[in-house]
Amino acid sequence: MPKKKIKRSVSRRFKITKTGKVLFSHQYGGHKKINKSRSRIRRQKEPGVLKGKFSKKIKRMLGEG
Repeated sequence: MPKKKIKRSVSRRFKITKTGKVLFSHQYGGHKKINKSRSRIRRQKEPGVLKGKFSKKIKRMLGEG
C-alpha cells in the first residue's frame, strides 16, 4: 500500500487531540482589534472544536481513519 498523502494546508489549520477532537483557530483575530469587543477577542483566543461530518473529512485529509 502506498503511503497516505496529508493535505499540507489542512495540517497547518487544524490539530487533532489525543481523544480525536479536531481543533481550529478562529478567524478575524489577527488585526483591527480596536473595533472588536473584548469578549469577542477573548472568545477568538481559545480554539474551536469541529463536529460532525466536516470533522471526519478533515481527519481523512490528515491521514487519520
